[in-house]
Amino acid sequence: FAANVEMIPAPLPADERSAPTASMEKVKTPGKHSIDEVSEFLKVTPQQCAKSIVVEGKDNSLIVFVLRGDHELNAVKASKIEGVAEPFRFANEKEIKKAIGCNPGSIGPVGLKLRVIADHSAAVMSDFVGGANEDGYHLSGINWGRDVAEPETADLRNVVDGDPSPDGQGALSIRRGIEVGHIFQLGTKYSESMQAVVQDEQGRPLTMTMGCYGIGVSRIVAAAIEQNHDDKGIIWPDAIAPFQISLVPINMHKSQRLREAVESLYKELTDAGIDILLDDRPARPGVMFADHELIGIPHRFIYSERGLDDGKIEYKGRRDAEPVDLPIDKVKELLLSSPGS
Repeated sequence: FAANVEMIPAPLPADERSAPTASMEKVKTPGKHSIDEVSEFLKVTPQQCAKSIVVEGKDNSLIVFVLRGDHELNAVKASKIEGVAEPFRFANEKEIKKAIGCNPGSIGPVGLKLRVIADHSAAVMSDFVGGANEDGYHLSGINWGRDVAEPETADLRNVVDGDPSPDGQGALSIRRGIEVGHIFQLGTKYSESMQAVVQDEQGRPLTMTMGCYGIGVSRIVAAAIEQNHDDKGIIWPDAIAPFQISLVPINMHKSQRLREAVESLYKELTDAGIDILLDDRPARPGVMFADHELIGIPHRFIYSERGLDDGKIEYKGRRDAEPVDLPIDKVKELLLSSPGS
């Protein structure tokens, strides 16, 4: 099973709401606004706290979503609730202050004259902590049905690690994914306007249902870099590298014979269909090496006068820890036998 977090339905609570055991009490919480601050101050867990989030509704109204303190609002799910304004927008501090009389960190469901919708997990809470709708105060021992009216309920939260999988096969494990392609279900919106019809089995005209598939070229590049890099820079996979090799001559601008040897090797390899990035800058070796590590070409060859005298060239794969010396006449053979050739 795999799905975007925004689209996964959260499981319904397995347990029913417990009966109240505490009376509601107003407590001072000076300067405490976030769930972590409030729960630490009152010596309770975030699971025992409720967070209230105010969003814009239609016709200039406000709607309050209530979630368990350790859960996060799923804006995609919330935006689909009937009555929520389009586009989805959180209420600002000024709007909240005018409608409720407090700042965002002190909002709670008790006494609100706004529409309140609780996430399924929040709706089964009892003896919980929530804002008192007064700055610097919270309420403990809140219970639905006794201290505040039973709320509307909806699936409002993001799933978390360990939630049951919607397919019934084990538990969910949240992992990062990379989206590089799309499937769009277009329905008949465009086929109707284009009068794109076919005949069904009975010979009657049928408007075509359309869909389209797309792959993001720039996303592939970003995904490849995200999965293939180190602290020095990019490590291009051979198949999509902008060049197969980088050829780095050392002080070529000071040696005519090295220049001729480099140009000869460059021509031989390009004639063989090998893509080469030739670095002919009169830069210091350290600068050149750092730049090529950053760029991430799969194969790097360093040519110098000493190597020319020995008939060798220094080779280093982008993932290799140390370079090695190779005979010049083996370079072409190595490149043509590599997976990206």
